[in-house]
Amino acid sequence: MTALQSTQPEASTPPIVPFKMAHLVYQCADRQAMVDWYRKVFQARLVFEDEVLAFISFDEEHHRLAFFNMPQLEKKPENRVGVHHVAYSYQDLSQILATYERLKGLDILPSWTINHGPTTSLYYRDPEGNDIELQVDNFTDPADAAAVFKSDIFKQNPIGVEFDADAMLAKWHAGASDAELCVLGTCATGNALGPQYR
Repeated sequence: MTALQSTQPEASTPPIVPFKMAHLVYQCADRQAMVDWYRKVFQARLVFEDEVLAFISFDEEHHRLAFFNMPQLEKKPENRVGVHHVAYSYQDLSQILATYERLKGLDILPSWTINHGPTTSLYYRDPEGNDIELQVDNFTDPADAAAVFKSDIFKQNPIGVEFDADAMLAKWHAGASDAELCVLGTCATGNALGPQYR
């Protein structure tokens, strides 16, 4: 085998990996609805738009999402292989709850709200059926979050405990801290460990 045929790096060679994920691109039958929805969700700015493409960004990146205008495409079936969802992390639980409240005011509601253990997550479905997850880590130390995957409670329930976002929002407005709201295995209604853990 020549050096060009080798697919494995030498053990002493550090891996070369991307330093960030740059952007996602969607093919859209209704591009305007998609652009409008993602701009609302992420409070994003329109960077560029013509008859074929639209670019938006919500941070310093020149574009985070791009949308192809392809009105001839058919709606994708539910039972297909491919990406299940894309997750976006927020700094703390207050940002997630404030975003939930803002989006609810725009009639954009989550399809699923769940404490996975390592994260507290809100799932949303865009106008063309793609799912996104807005999440916050439940632990300040990544090692503590990683340890959850090795715990007995995670082995018993690797999905997590659903919670009522409105109940959590009310507790947050009443002054509950992130630590009080974001406890592994506790749903917002105070049902410690929840029915799925029993």
